Amino acid sequence: MHSDPIADLLTRIRNGAQAKLPSVDVPMSKIKVEIVKILEAEGYIVKHEITTETKFPMIKVFIQYDAKTRKPVLKHISRVSKPGLRVYKQSDNLRPVRSGLATRILTTSSGVMTDREARKRKIGGEVLCEVW
Repeated sequence: MHSDPIADLLTRIRNGAQAKLPSVDVPMSKIKVEIVKILEAEGYIVKHEITTETKFPMIKVFIQYDAKTRKPVLKHISRVSKPGLRVYKQSDNLRPVRSGLATRILTTSSGVMTDREARKRKIGGEVLCEVW
C-alpha cells in the first residue's frame, strides 16, 4: 500500500475545517509548503508556520473562518490527480472552475501555481487539487 502525502494534507485541512479547529498540523515537505502558500495567498487559510519542535518538521496551518457565521471559508477541497491516475492539462485546456470562483493548484515545470497563473504564463502541468 502506498501513501499519498498531498491527499493527506488536503484531508487534514478539510477535516479540521469541518471540526472548526483553529489549526491543524501536517508533516512538512517542500510541495506541501508550496500548496499551503497558495492556499494562504488565495485566502482559504489565515497563515502557516513551520515548527521544528518535534523530531520531524511540521506545518501548522491556521484555518480561515467567516467572522459572522463562524463557517469555514474553505467549502470544498479535493485531490484531482491521484497516484493511480495522473491528470495533466495543457494551458489551453485549463478552463476556469466554477466560473473563475474556484482555484486549481498545478505543479508545472516552473513550480507549483494556480490555474490562473498557468494560463497567463501559457504552461500546463499536473492538476493536484481543486479548491473553493
